[in-house]
Amino acid sequence: MSEFETRIVEGAEGASILKLEGPLTLKTLFEFQDLVRTIDPPVLILDLSGVPYMDSAGLGSVLGAYASCQRHGRRFALANVSPRILTLLQVTHVDTILPRYESVEAAQAELEGKAESA
Repeated sequence: MSEFETRIVEGAEGASILKLEGPLTLKTLFEFQDLVRTIDPPVLILDLSGVPYMDSAGLGSVLGAYASCQRHGRRFALANVSPRILTLLQVTHVDTILPRYESVEAAQAELEGKAESA
């Protein structure tokens, strides 16, 4: 098994759940960035349940994905954020910018509801 893997799971209403496995770091972020650039869902949820660690480069790539979604009118969320990654978000003060949910299901319910009403 490689150090980092990504997998797309299709959710309801055309949402894409991007499941990340492994540390998201400068060494591993290119696979993540390439995948985010190739998909164009109305809702993108990053499932971080399998990410034990993220460095500043990984955080930058997540912020880039968020900014891309904002520019193109798509919804974005983080799900299953570990305490370690939450600390990184808080220390860098992006915890108030990036929408996050306790689970993929909670993110889907909230974001798909907003997409329908938009």
